[in-house]
Amino acid sequence: MVTPTQVWTIRDLDAMPDDGGWTRYEIIDGDLFVTRAPHFRHQDVSGNLQFELQVWSRETGLGRPLATPGLIFSPRDAVIPDLVWISQSRLETGVDASGHLTVAPELVVEILSQGETNEQRDREVKLKLYSLYGVQEYWLVNWWLKTLEVYRRQDAQLQRVQTLLEGDRLTSPLFPEFEVEVASIFSS
Repeated sequence: MVTPTQVWTIRDLDAMPDDGGWTRYEIIDGDLFVTRAPHFRHQDVSGNLQFELQVWSRETGLGRPLATPGLIFSPRDAVIPDLVWISQSRLETGVDASGHLTVAPELVVEILSQGETNEQRDREVKLKLYSLYGVQEYWLVNWWLKTLEVYRRQDAQLQRVQTLLEGDRLTSPLFPEFEVEVASIFSS
């Protein structure tokens, strides 16, 4: 006998308890993922990356970084990445009445949380999701190993192109003249 599985949608998210941000609910392909507030080092790294992208964005006026935005790709795909960067043109047309992004940002950044399940979600499940919906670049950051994996869209999917270490410099074709020392991302 096959047990029917629950297919979750964004409508179900409205019924979830609000505990002031300690718990995050995400839906990927109809599956519900529940995570708790991350380690403070995780947040520190996210803030450092947001700062660097914000400086570049203010200088160029091309877009903006957003921390923990709601991304609603479909009724069965709604996630909260740690950080995104979205161009002004996509931002003008890709926000719903509740303030959620409904288009793929050019860049998505996920800071890994420790634990096999957390890593698998970001390395496999979210990578596929972001590939499917047209994200151009995906940065996967490991704060305890101090590495940053860069995935870029090639042949209609995100593929890893490099893994940066503390002594390296982060650049991207998405951000002309953007350059940051990887070590500074991990500094407190």
